[in-house]
Amino acid sequence: MNATPIHTAPDDPIMRQTLALAGVFQAAAVVDQLARHGQADERSWETLIRATIDTDPESFEAIYGGHPNNLRQGLEVLNAVVGRERSDPAVLRYGFTLLLLMQKLRKQPAMLDTLGERLTRVQEQARHFGETHENVVASLGEIYQDTISTFRQRIVVQGEPSLLQQRMMPERVRTALLAGIRFALLWHQQGGRRWKLLVQRSAMKKALDRL
Repeated sequence: MNATPIHTAPDDPIMRQTLALAGVFQAAAVVDQLARHGQADERSWETLIRATIDTDPESFEAIYGGHPNNLRQGLEVLNAVVGRERSDPAVLRYGFTLLLLMQKLRKQPAMLDTLGERLTRVQEQARHFGETHENVVASLGEIYQDTISTFRQRIVVQGEPSLLQQRMMPERVRTALLAGIRFALLWHQQGGRRWKLLVQRSAMKKALDRL
């Protein structure tokens, strides 16, 4: 996916679930930044896009670029959630709604197939233009709009109306949300479940401390 050195493999299931869930909340945080400020942390943004485009990574670590620092923003949000510290309610709402939407997506095999096919085409775009090029972002945003956005339950993004109406902003927001779905699916694949979040709070806190 990129030339970033791969970090030591987190073979602990809780560690993997923690990293994947951090990806969900990083997507939520980026959506909030875009909606309120019109821009987001560049490293966080690039990590989300690359994770979405790379549908067949060589390893678990390759999904997020090989180093936990690429998910730092999401890890900070998750650390606040696990530690029951004050967190931005919009970011939490986006994050937990992404988990709910992922569950709905898992019950739609045809939609999952469509996502896979269309992401394969986006990979060609990314090779030609570059992963963060606006053509790639536009395609990713369109994929989200044509699939996840068709569910009855949707994520309503709150922010500055003038910013949300800027050129490419809707596409950027949808791209971040699509990345959140990608990490939510990854979290589920690694054994993550909503009912486990309370039970595993202590174990996840230890994983976060290690990270």
